[in-house]
Amino acid sequence: MKTKYAVIIFLIGFLSNLIGAFLKITHYPNANLFFVIASILESLGMLIFIYKLLTYPKFREFMNW
Repeated sequence: MKTKYAVIIFLIGFLSNLIGAFLKITHYPNANLFFVIASILESLGMLIFIYKLLTYPKFREFMNW
């Protein structure tokens, strides 16, 4: 999986989170479910991005300064 897919998953989760917050404010039914799914997408995107960052070959070189 490429890093851009992790960023795309994160952005979809972020935008869904904004929509979920709007639905929660307007008291729509099932807004909690939308909010939870969006948070899971955000977390998944961030975890994939961190994994890709840590497994990048030049990451150790960058951290050693």
